[in-house]
Amino acid sequence: MSQPLVIRFGTLHDQLGPPRRDGVLLVADGRVAGVGVGAGGLGVPDGALVIDAACVVPGLINAHGHLEMDGAADGAGSFAKTTPTQRAITAAGQAGRAVRAGVTTLRDLGTSDRIAIEVRDLIREGKLPGPTVVAAGRVICMTGGHGAFVGREADGPEQVRLAVREQRRDGAEVIKFIATGGVLTPGAVPGTQELSEEELRAGVDEAHRLGMRAAAHAIGTGGIKAALRAGIDSIEHGQLIDEEGIELMLDREAYLVPTLAAIRCITDAGAQAGIPDYVLRKAREIASQAEANLRRAYQAGVRFAAGSDAGTPFNPHDGFAYELELMHSMLGMSPQEVLRAATATAAELLEIRRGTLAPGEVADLVVLDQDIDDGLKALRDPRLVIKAGEIVHTRAS
Repeated sequence: MSQPLVIRFGTLHDQLGPPRRDGVLLVADGRVAGVGVGAGGLGVPDGALVIDAACVVPGLINAHGHLEMDGAADGAGSFAKTTPTQRAITAAGQAGRAVRAGVTTLRDLGTSDRIAIEVRDLIREGKLPGPTVVAAGRVICMTGGHGAFVGREADGPEQVRLAVREQRRDGAEVIKFIATGGVLTPGAVPGTQELSEEELRAGVDEAHRLGMRAAAHAIGTGGIKAALRAGIDSIEHGQLIDEEGIELMLDREAYLVPTLAAIRCITDAGAQAGIPDYVLRKAREIASQAEANLRRAYQAGVRFAAGSDAGTPFNPHDGFAYELELMHSMLGMSPQEVLRAATATAAELLEIRRGTLAPGEVADLVVLDQDIDDGLKALRDPRLVIKAGEIVHTRAS
C-alpha cells in the first residue's frame, strides 16, 4: 500500500463541476479517497504526507503521440537511419519525459515493430517510468501511402480487415487508419484521399466488432468525410475540414484531435532548423487554412480532445502544454475548456476511467504553482506529478 497523501489546495479543477477553493484532497491506496472544503474538511490520516498546492488538476491525457519519435527535424528520414532497438530506447526515454511533464496517459497512434505496445507493457509492470499508454501498433495505410515507413500496407477491404486483426493479435488497443496523405512522408499530398471509403468502412467495422476504437489520420476534406461516413471514432488533425465535414462530425458524434503543435512547431522552426523543404512547404500550406477551419468546428460544437502529435519535428513529448496553449489562442477555448479537452473528454475518447478526480477514481493528478485560469503556461513546469497515488516527478527547486 502506498503512503496516504493529503493535498491542501488553493484551487482544485476536478472536472466534476466548478473549481473548488481552499480545501483538502485525500489520496489513499492509489485512488482519490475524498475531497473536503471549508470547516468540514477532511482529517489527516496517520503517516500521511501533507502537500500544499496552489492548484491541482487531473493528470493530463495526450490523445495523440508517437513514442519512438523524438522531435527530430527529419521525422521520416530518421527511420532509415535508426534500428528498431535504437527506436525502442528512444520510446522508453520519451515516455519518461512525457510523465514528468504531467502527461499521465498517452495514446500512441503508430510505432513500428510493436515498440509502443512493449513500452506500454513494461510501464504497466513497473519496469519503466511513463504514462499509462494506449497503443495502436502499426498504422494501416495503402501501399506507398502516408506513414508506410511505420505502417502495415493494405489494399482492398479484406486486406484492411486482416491488418486490423494483425494489430489486435500483436496487442493493439486502438486502430489507426491513414485516410489522407500527410506532411512527413515524401510524395504524400495532405489533401488527397488515400484509403477508400470502402476500405475504411471494412476496417472500422472490424475494429468495432473486436471492441476497439478507430482513429483516422485525415487532413483533406475528402478523407475526413469518407472516414466519418465509415463510422470512425476520431479524426486526427482535420485541418482542411469544411462545413459538410463539420456537420458529419456532429451527426456522427465523432471527436476531433487537432494536433495544432505539429504544424506550428514545423513552421516556427523553418528551413534553418534542418526541416526538409517538402515538409515545410506542406506545413505552411496547411497552416494557412487550419486555424479558421478548426475554429469553425469548435464554434459549431464539435467535441475536441487534446493531442499534440508529440514526437514530430520540434514537438517534444514534454511539450504538451504548448498544444493546450494553442487550443486557447487559436481556437478560442477557455482555460477550463482546454483542460477538459485534455482530461475528461480525452478519457471519453479513449474509453478509460481517467480525467476526473472523483472519489474512488485513480489518483492521477498534477500539482501546479499557479491556477490555470491565470494562464495555461502554469502547466509547463509541474511542481509534482502523481500517477496512481505515487509521486512520479518532483520538480527540482
